[in-house]
Amino acid sequence: MTNNNSEFLSKERFEEIKKELEDLKTNKRKEIADRLEYAKSMGDLSENAEYKEAKEALDMLEDRIAHLGDVVRRAVVIKTGDGDTVQLGCSVKIKKAGSGDIKEFRVVGPEEVDITKAKISNLSPMGAALMGRKKGDEFAVKSPNGEIKYKILDIS
Repeated sequence: MTNNNSEFLSKERFEEIKKELEDLKTNKRKEIADRLEYAKSMGDLSENAEYKEAKEALDMLEDRIAHLGDVVRRAVVIKTGDGDTVQLGCSVKIKKAGSGDIKEFRVVGPEEVDITKAKISNLSPMGAALMGRKKGDEFAVKSPNGEIKYKILDIS
């Protein structure tokens, strides 16, 4: 069952997050605990830079563990659609109206966005405009320079 707090992830990204979380909980926690013990052994903690750095690293680590744990708890693994309509996990090829400019994106959840790999969020202006549309549909996206029109060439 999904709700507004669901975190939509591909199976690959879900596995990556689980692996990172496990590594942080086991290896990184031990590593920082060892650094803290060493720093404590150096004496006065009030002026011990190594202790302060290790304590800050531990705080950042625990924040990351909490964040990833929350993502895993809320995760909904997305399945690639049937190719008829744009949905999470789909790759979409679009053409900008009035030009030969063709772009291809994969629509993903916010936790998986990577512009360098053409992965856009379903919550971004482009992603939201694409959701639920079919091959051949024309649509517009508002940008700082005005409305830009596109046509969907392919969905996979």
